Amino acid sequence: MRPTGKLHLGHLVGALRNWATLQDTYDCFYFVADWHALTSEYANTAPIAGSALDNVADWLAAGVDPERSTIFIQSLVPEHAELFLLLSMVIPIPWLERVPTYKEQQDQLSEKDLSTLGFLSYPLLQTADVAIYDGRFVPVGEDQVPHLELSREAIRRFHQFYGEVFVEPQPLLTPVPRLPGLDNRKMSKSYGNTIDLTDDADAVVKKVRQMYTDPKRVRADIPGTVEGNPVFMYHDAFNTDLAEVDDLKARYREGKVGDVEVKTKLARAVNAMLDPMRERRAEVLRRPGYVREVAVEGSRRARTIAQATMERVRDAVRLRY
Repeated sequence: MRPTGKLHLGHLVGALRNWATLQDTYDCFYFVADWHALTSEYANTAPIAGSALDNVADWLAAGVDPERSTIFIQSLVPEHAELFLLLSMVIPIPWLERVPTYKEQQDQLSEKDLSTLGFLSYPLLQTADVAIYDGRFVPVGEDQVPHLELSREAIRRFHQFYGEVFVEPQPLLTPVPRLPGLDNRKMSKSYGNTIDLTDDADAVVKKVRQMYTDPKRVRADIPGTVEGNPVFMYHDAFNTDLAEVDDLKARYREGKVGDVEVKTKLARAVNAMLDPMRERRAEVLRRPGYVREVAVEGSRRARTIAQATMERVRDAVRLRY
């Protein structure tokens, strides 16, 4: 994850829940992508280090276990940059320009100058991030598959010049629920429409009360639309009482329940889900320096593996003196 601010419910359903589950089956590497953060935040780097450690605290709270997974910080493993440089020597620029998100991100972040080499080549840095650990699987949603396909093509091209060195990573497709923001726009910190993982119970209640619902439903006795309604999308994602959710949906469609009841029960469900995470986060933060220790020790372990990989790479490229 890029450390560009506080993590929110979108990060939880889109990645963190899955990260915790994958530990039961795979040898997992999870890292703070601080160099990737620079691709869009290069003009304001001051918050990145603090956000990095804050994000790791959220990972631990969500169940990512440093005893079972390697948690590290990208820039503490400089071999990523060396491998990225070597890969860049053989990858044609048009390959990078055709990545779908290249133009999309430039349009979405039009207030920032993204006409930089770093932004253009970030999918190649992602390739190095995966290849340097012989990553066999990368958990991605459907929209990220083109990035991984570029990585696979880049690895094949490197092999054409220097022989077999890396494992070709495969996508580990994971269902990623599309959670809208509280105002039904894309969930984004810049829009102020998120529920953060660090929000307390009162903040969650306040934010849920402000959520967008069916705009055509001006009274509680008017039948409402459930499909595409953010309040019910959040119920589906976080309310474990399926009978309650079904009852609310049925009454909403019939005009027999008001938004106040629907939102009150949603806030209760979200807080019930976040409470164990709040407790684990508080426990983590009661240990001074612990989060940093986890990140530094994980980075040391990751670097040991990365250094061994780069020995193979240098042999393949014949850069030996």
